Amino acid sequence: MPIDAAKAVAAEPRTGEIAWNSKDVQLYHLGIGAGVPATDPDELRYTLESRLHVLPSFATVAGSGSPGVISGLSMPGIEVDLAKVLHGGQALTIHRPLPAEGTATATGRIAAVYDKGKAAVLVMRTEVADADGPLWTNDAQIFVRGEGGWGGDRGPSGRLDPPSGEPDRVVERAVREDQALLYRLSGDWNPLHADPEFAKVAGFERPILHGLCTYGITLKAVVDTALGGDVARVRSYVTRFAGVVYPGETLRIRMWEQQGAVRVAVSAVERDDAPVLADTVVEHT
Repeated sequence: MPIDAAKAVAAEPRTGEIAWNSKDVQLYHLGIGAGVPATDPDELRYTLESRLHVLPSFATVAGSGSPGVISGLSMPGIEVDLAKVLHGGQALTIHRPLPAEGTATATGRIAAVYDKGKAAVLVMRTEVADADGPLWTNDAQIFVRGEGGWGGDRGPSGRLDPPSGEPDRVVERAVREDQALLYRLSGDWNPLHADPEFAKVAGFERPILHGLCTYGITLKAVVDTALGGDVARVRSYVTRFAGVVYPGETLRIRMWEQQGAVRVAVSAVERDDAPVLADTVVEHT
């Protein structure tokens, strides 16, 4: 069997040094649509090195580019076809604000393997700390089609009750035609997001946007509108990837404000509000 759950969970964690600088942060911000309008002071906080603030979702690419998805597939006990892999969900905990430049130690391991019947879900946990202590913890849920059915633990559902009432805020964000090509320069080189032929083999009509790009676009929208533009207020951010986004589409982002949290739902406008992100919560101060 391509996935040996016991071997994967028992494997020794992998530890390595990562580093990033302001250029990496700026490239990431541009990859999730920052800088429009280019001279807007609120956007310059994401694009100009002299006043740079780091959106917490940068943690998903810092140092090595989507470490949870890509490196998780090379862990002991994991041998799968990349064309069968989808990013199922992401959970990020921020222990303190991210610096615009830094070096840190990243420790990654398979925290769990769940049997969903027709698929397997790998939970790749990456813990990052620098000389001053923990910075962030990333959990990437990796969905592998056709690899379930061995009778293992199904794991938690992760589904939340839908938010009640009308959303407090609704914003729309356009996704550029070249958004995936720009975002992949931050390190996630999966051809699913660039190569039309590979996308067809994987079952899509054309290349799709990275789930983590949608994840970043959404967090930026929440920070900019519900949190007064203050990136340091974010404490955690979790989502389930409920559907794909095609470059060139428009995201509709609905927000319900609660005590200490914002519930979020994201859909694709051009496809009759097809769900894109679900069970999404941004916890904040």
